Amino acid sequence: MLDIKSRRVKVVIILELSGTIDIDSANLVEKVGTIIQDGYRDIVCDLGGVNLIDYSGLSALALAYKNVVNHKGRMAFVSVPPHVMKTFSLVCLDKVFEIYTDEQAALKKMEESASLSDIQKKQLRRRFKRLPLDIEVQFKSSRENEFHHGKVLNLSAIGLLVFAREIYHIGEIIDVTVSLVPVAHAIHVKAKVVWLVQKEIQPQLYPAMGLEFYHIDSATQEKVLQFVERNMPLDSEV
Repeated sequence: MLDIKSRRVKVVIILELSGTIDIDSANLVEKVGTIIQDGYRDIVCDLGGVNLIDYSGLSALALAYKNVVNHKGRMAFVSVPPHVMKTFSLVCLDKVFEIYTDEQAALKKMEESASLSDIQKKQLRRRFKRLPLDIEVQFKSSRENEFHHGKVLNLSAIGLLVFAREIYHIGEIIDVTVSLVPVAHAIHVKAKVVWLVQKEIQPQLYPAMGLEFYHIDSATQEKVLQFVERNMPLDSEV
């Protein structure tokens, strides 16, 4: 069984993993997906407490790593035990993963390569704030005449998670209409499908798709952001 403890160091999330990384480690993939949804892009995985990793576990790690990279983030591994490093080496993941001796070495490297200023980081955190919702949404592809209906499960200034029977392929651009009363009666935007909920990992959300606003104008994005901030619970982190 894989146990995951998380904490934050500035804008980097530290995941302390302990136990076994195997076929039952879908919680790692889900945890990384949630971190990305929350707007964080850099993750350090401390493997010091891992006593066993098999090939199914390697697949889970690789899937989590790919998700981070696809979102232009970085995932580093620290305190890797010899037996885990040997397994990495057997499948050449030691040449793919960023591996450091300890947490401080990884954090220093990430800080050196960071390009965003403190002001930009604050702006990003503002944009990435996610508001849990249960409101109607209409959407369709350019090849369709009729809109499909679904529910918005969460919303941020850069996109939304939509629960619906009709799901599109990753990369497809669709038209989306959603009401944001009282900030805006309705917004009409284009959005790109960037991820799909996997039934075996998040059955409570399936079927759903993550949409990223596509070429959204600044005025409309500001309306979305105002709606999120107006309705965000008071005890939410800023």
